[in-house]
Amino acid sequence: MRYCVVVSKHQNCDEGFITMISMRLTVIIMLVAFASRARSEGAAGPCAWVRASSSVVPLGSPVTVTCEVSEGCHLFSQRDLHLDWRLENRLIPDGVVATESGRLSRIVIPNFNYTRAFLVCLARGSPSQVVGGLQIRAGYPPTAAQNISCQTNLSFPNTLVCRWDPSLQETYLATRYSLHTEIGDLDQNHSYELPPGVHRYNIPRSDFVFFSEMKIYVKAANELGEAISEPVVLEPISAAKFDPPSIVKILAGSGCLKVNWSMSQQQTWMKNYKLNLEVRLRAADSGQWPEQLIFRRLVRPAKFVSQCSLPSGTEYQAQVRVRYKQGPWSEWSRSQSGVTLESAPTGRLDWWMKVSGDPVNKQLNVNLFWKWSKQFRANGRNVSYVVSMQKAASAKGRVCSTAESYCTFQLPWTAKKKVYLSAVNAAGRSNPTEAQIYLPKDRRAIMDVSAQAQNDEHLLVQWRSLPYPDLKDIVVEWRPLLKTGLSFTHFEITEPNQTSLIIKDHFDAYKPYRISVYPRFKNGPGVPQSDTTFLKEKAPSMVPKIQIKKTQKSNIDLMWKEIPLEQRNGIIESYKIFYWHKEGPVKVVNADLSERRVVLKELGAQRQYEAFLSVSTRGGSLNGTTIQFNVDANTIDAVTIVMIVTASGVSLSLLIITMVMICFSKEKWLKGHFWPTVPDPANSSMKRWTSESTQATHLDLEWEEPNPVYLSHLSLLDVPVKSTKLEEDLWLSSAEDTSNHGESPCGSPFIPAYSGSNSGSVPYATVVFSSPCNSPIAKMPNVYLRSESTQPLLEAEESFTPKCYQSMEKDVAPCEQCFFGPSVEHIPRDDIVWDNFPFLQALSINEEQGY
Repeated sequence: MRYCVVVSKHQNCDEGFITMISMRLTVIIMLVAFASRARSEGAAGPCAWVRASSSVVPLGSPVTVTCEVSEGCHLFSQRDLHLDWRLENRLIPDGVVATESGRLSRIVIPNFNYTRAFLVCLARGSPSQVVGGLQIRAGYPPTAAQNISCQTNLSFPNTLVCRWDPSLQETYLATRYSLHTEIGDLDQNHSYELPPGVHRYNIPRSDFVFFSEMKIYVKAANELGEAISEPVVLEPISAAKFDPPSIVKILAGSGCLKVNWSMSQQQTWMKNYKLNLEVRLRAADSGQWPEQLIFRRLVRPAKFVSQCSLPSGTEYQAQVRVRYKQGPWSEWSRSQSGVTLESAPTGRLDWWMKVSGDPVNKQLNVNLFWKWSKQFRANGRNVSYVVSMQKAASAKGRVCSTAESYCTFQLPWTAKKKVYLSAVNAAGRSNPTEAQIYLPKDRRAIMDVSAQAQNDEHLLVQWRSLPYPDLKDIVVEWRPLLKTGLSFTHFEITEPNQTSLIIKDHFDAYKPYRISVYPRFKNGPGVPQSDTTFLKEKAPSMVPKIQIKKTQKSNIDLMWKEIPLEQRNGIIESYKIFYWHKEGPVKVVNADLSERRVVLKELGAQRQYEAFLSVSTRGGSLNGTTIQFNVDANTIDAVTIVMIVTASGVSLSLLIITMVMICFSKEKWLKGHFWPTVPDPANSSMKRWTSESTQATHLDLEWEEPNPVYLSHLSLLDVPVKSTKLEEDLWLSSAEDTSNHGESPCGSPFIPAYSGSNSGSVPYATVVFSSPCNSPIAKMPNVYLRSESTQPLLEAEESFTPKCYQSMEKDVAPCEQCFFGPSVEHIPRDDIVWDNFPFLQALSINEEQGY
């Protein structure tokens, strides 16, 4: 064991520690050698005596030591003997030593500050010889033990266990402790010696009595004295800690619970003694026991303990514990449940409403939320809620009945702008809470909303509000973003001048929550301000893949998708692109959080680059997969490729549209540019066959009929009036050759000019006029001579031309004119069938025009 020997108050305890140990060993060896030498020379007695006033002294007290060398000691034959003193490794100067003779020396140490030291007497010489020495120990007397406590163990075997705290002051001397008990009624005293360092003792059952007082104290002793602690007087049974009691049953009353309890089976012998009892109750849905306990004094087991003034219809959990007088409390018993009798709910409900209008259906969509106020008491186990348009309790006007804490319903525009909310249980219905229905107002009173974690369980929401005289209160709403449904929406109502709120709710770590703060005016809610927050954050669970898009020869466009909300694990604070090539340093580019896009510029051509994306939240960062890409100097600009592809597609589309329009167009003027027009003899007339129109190659927009194409021609002859015989000769001569008569002798503009060179046409018929063209129209019918050509005009000479021709002139009202059909005045010969002359039916002779 190491001791620090201090000679002076200013001496450091660690200085010369090794030297001091060496000196002690040297002194001990010299003393042993001196004693052995004296014995070997056969001396009758010791050569020297070293005596001290006490070998154990109080630390810091004076010490007197005497050294005397006998006359007959053969070790020192010289007559002139001088004695010196050495304390540990320090030689004591002569001024301190009082020498009475050459063989007697006395020293007085006024202040002995060593806890353990060797004092040696030396004979001066060369070298010095040890005459004698002794060890002096110093310390402090003991102090009394503190905090004596005893506890009775009622389990087998029964013992009384006492403990205490030793003195806090170091005595530097060995201290012994002993425990003493005195039972006054029986005059029994017991003492128990303890080994060093032990500060507790188990008193056996034979040395104490449960219901008799006894005095207990502890004595501490060492070589400088002893100290006795303050005695503790107790009754052993009062020091017993009983086993946890048990609750037998709980009886329910109107707002009351009666608890019946008993002791444990091993301690039923205490049923006739009165004990102190504590009962604690908590609601079944509460997570903590209340600090205020129900205390009952001097209660016998198996008796009922009642507790009243409890809310009706509430389920409670009860526990009890016991003690005897001022003894230690037992542990709490197991919980037992009990329910007070139900009554109608009392108090009001806090509500929050969100209304939206539907102009199409002319109705209001209402989401109504509610919660218990501090004054609300359910007074029952099964509580439901009713929302009604009427204040009275009736089924009429009921819009909602639910066991949830929200309701969704629709009301017409003209409905009453208020509803009534009530809580219902088996015993009755609470007083209705009126809820006004207002559409949201475009009024802003909340600014600078922020939400952050207050600790590992709660969120702190802060905002700034503008002062409005009609601001009724402020509603703080929160809901998880990863869960849908109105049941996950919660709210809290605060005062209008409040600017912060600590939300005490169950929040999941690493999940996003939406916090909204609404100003609620007297005429409806205003515009909210919102914030998204996390209770705890960590690095994202994934990093999106980088999509490479080359935009220019030396620039690379990198894009990536947004991280799904359920994998963010926090608020995304930054996107960083790290990129490099083998011969260059690593560069970092920060991306815009909303665009998620980075353009790497001024990249070297014909180089291979590597890059990865790093995503950070306040809880950590995660790096994505490394990609590689090359920069090609001959790369075509992506924009140019897009433009070329777009232009080609547009041109091809226009070409297809044009071809479709040409093929399926109903416009005749458009078709005339691509297909020749063939006249329809059945729907044509000589009026339309003008010389100008026949020369045109395109259709006239003013005419609906196409220009004719000559497949055959007519010959018109003007013959003077002669005898019948002459007429017949004329007919015969004219019939021989009519192919070269292509002009009208009258010069009619309705007959196209024709010459004999028009040999490509086939003569169709010859028309012979019996009088000149400018003469009045004859009374007798005209004569028509059909051509002897065997070539048909159409594919088949069918009589498809209608008998009556309808004039197509715009200025003439539609009317039917029969030119070749039978008439009253002129009846043709029976052998002429006019249907065989469809082309002649086009020769309309209009008397008004003089033809």
